[in-house]
Amino acid sequence: MRPAREKPAMFALVPPSRPSRLRGVSMAGFHDQGPEPVVMRAVPHPAVNLSFDLSPGALLVDGGTGSRQGNLVAGPALGDLRVSGRGVEIVRVRLSPVVAYTVLGTSPAEVAGALVDLDELWGRDTARLWERLRQARSWQDRFALTDDLVARRYEAGREGRSVPHEVTRAWGLIVRNGGRIRVEALAAEIGWSRKRLWSRFRAHIGLTPHRAAKLVRFHHAAHRLAGGQSPARAAADSGYYDQSHLHRDVRAFTGDTPVALAGEPLLAVDDLAWPAGPRDREASRAMPARR
Repeated sequence: MRPAREKPAMFALVPPSRPSRLRGVSMAGFHDQGPEPVVMRAVPHPAVNLSFDLSPGALLVDGGTGSRQGNLVAGPALGDLRVSGRGVEIVRVRLSPVVAYTVLGTSPAEVAGALVDLDELWGRDTARLWERLRQARSWQDRFALTDDLVARRYEAGREGRSVPHEVTRAWGLIVRNGGRIRVEALAAEIGWSRKRLWSRFRAHIGLTPHRAAKLVRFHHAAHRLAGGQSPARAAADSGYYDQSHLHRDVRAFTGDTPVALAGEPLLAVDDLAWPAGPRDREASRAMPARR
């Protein structure tokens, strides 16, 4: 006799009531609402992700190369990232690659495609923030504490770790064009050779311009799929040659199909999790998390 299908566990999501003081930084809180262990999968996103684990139980983060615990940094384009455990409480921060270099204290290239302990990059700053986050009285206090440290590290690092204007501009062009821009056109636009753009961009952003454009284009297509578009329509609207082209990119970034990707819970609440502007009040929305 086949066992009854279990109901999906639920996560509550809490966005900040106001945006970060630093452009290119956003954050959200996630906590477990159910008694059962759950798995939450993160979809690759064009950002560097910081995760502060405040869970009372053992929380495991698997980036495809083994499970890790603690406060972690996930590099851009890290695929198939899964979080599992009981009683989950996480503060997650997304850093645009153009501010990540300054905030982290190292190039995103050093964490690209990997999970890294944040303690290795921030030392005692990580432990001090983690302790204050545990003692905070509300999620909004947690966001304020996190934002304060991120902003202070950015200001402290601006003198020696700023991203060149040309690289920042190139990244902005990729994002504004939804990833639909060729490297040659990008180099011509900012006045650099293709070779120079390639090397400087990767050193400061953590991805090559070509890989960054693919990731941004995938990101747009993923949200169209989550919004109910068919793979064919999402491919056409996102600048893919055809549906099979989209399928190859989805498979490369997630190991899944476009149809499976469309059902990812985090895509459905992405706009709430990472608000672009201020919120009038704290909100939360429950989302199913995969077992």
